[in-house]
Amino acid sequence: MKALSPTLPQHVEDTVQAIARLHAEHHNQASATEHVIDRLTSIIGSSGFLGSIPLFVAAWISLNVSLSAHGYGAFDPPPFSWLVGALALLSVCMATLILTSQRRADRLANRRDQLNLEVSILAEQKAAKIIELLEELRRDSPNVRDRRDTEATAMASSAEPQAVLEALEATHQEMIKDGEA
Repeated sequence: MKALSPTLPQHVEDTVQAIARLHAEHHNQASATEHVIDRLTSIIGSSGFLGSIPLFVAAWISLNVSLSAHGYGAFDPPPFSWLVGALALLSVCMATLILTSQRRADRLANRRDQLNLEVSILAEQKAAKIIELLEELRRDSPNVRDRRDTEATAMASSAEPQAVLEALEATHQEMIKDGEA
């Protein structure tokens, strides 16, 4: 793998590569339809598209009013029911595109959240192991006074994620019940 920058430490470069792989994998797993939907969502989310809608409506109304004023039959006379229908259809299509695109983006966000949770749990376990080793070193070193540190002892054992979640949920429910939230 080619180095990104000579100024980045290797562990940072490795992290950047891992994140890039996560995003690339997400992109590569998308179907052709999902890529089209993402592209269309990008287009309708642009300022150019937003600006074109009022211009289209103004042109539609001007053309119909102008045709009527010059004695021709307007293809959509006021109250412009065809225009209203077209805008309603456009709105439904836009909402569907946005929701579909958002659902795909949520899958990536969920993967990142899962990865973040896994890394956090692993970091907590590593920190507990470091504390355990430091406490062992303190007990075994003749140059350091041996004393009982209950906080370090408690921190030396890693937390059980399910127990933490249950405690958090119970505390949250208790606070809601007590009106503290």
